[in-house]
Amino acid sequence: MQLTLINFFKKTVPGHIFRGKRRLVKPVSKKAMDTLTREYERQEQVMLLLRNPYLTLEQSSGHAKELQKRDKLVAKWTAEQTLRKMKPHVTIEERLNQLKIKEAWD
Repeated sequence: MQLTLINFFKKTVPGHIFRGKRRLVKPVSKKAMDTLTREYERQEQVMLLLRNPYLTLEQSSGHAKELQKRDKLVAKWTAEQTLRKMKPHVTIEERLNQLKIKEAWD
């Protein structure tokens, strides 16, 4: 009985509590503000690193030649390897070849 009376007179938001005209809006806390400030500072540091590259254009122009990455990539996509991974071509004649038993009526 006591719990029923408490729930009966309790003032709540009608419907979904976080949507609509009469929604429940959480107050902004100090912890949330600090978290958001740290996130913005971290994003700014990342953007600073992206704006100022580690290598200049002259330094980065030929650094991957010795690694031969392009040659390895081209070797990976040769026609032989691609065809080995693919299934062989099948024609309709090969599919229907099982229906040919004898052709005595020809």
